[in-house]
Amino acid sequence: MRIARELVEEMVAHAREEAPNECCGMVASSDGQAVAVFRAVNAEASPLRFRIAPEEQLQLHSRIDDAGHDLGAIYHSHTRTAPRPSQTDINFAKLWPGVLWIIVGLSGDEVDVQTWRIDDGEVSDAELVVE
Repeated sequence: MRIARELVEEMVAHAREEAPNECCGMVASSDGQAVAVFRAVNAEASPLRFRIAPEEQLQLHSRIDDAGHDLGAIYHSHTRTAPRPSQTDINFAKLWPGVLWIIVGLSGDEVDVQTWRIDDGEVSDAELVVE
């Protein structure tokens, strides 16, 4: 997926604002291009996990659909660990086949944004081209 630097910066800003808790949200896309970031509330309010409440998931997904876009990615932050999917992330991904997973890592000296595919419990690298 291609994404504008400003949208990546929006996710990083969200992660920093919510730290030490994880942030979360959705990325709308069209033809492989990210077009908008939608912040969500971490219903867990936790530094160890995130959850978007079902009502908010439906609301955000409807906004994306109504705009004629696709759900391209779900993003969240890792504030204590590397930006690699945890087992909790892998389990949650089963509900969202075909969606990319963007993880904003805040645990090191530098922010590290990584993108993953998680299909049937299998994790693989995915390309996020920042423009």
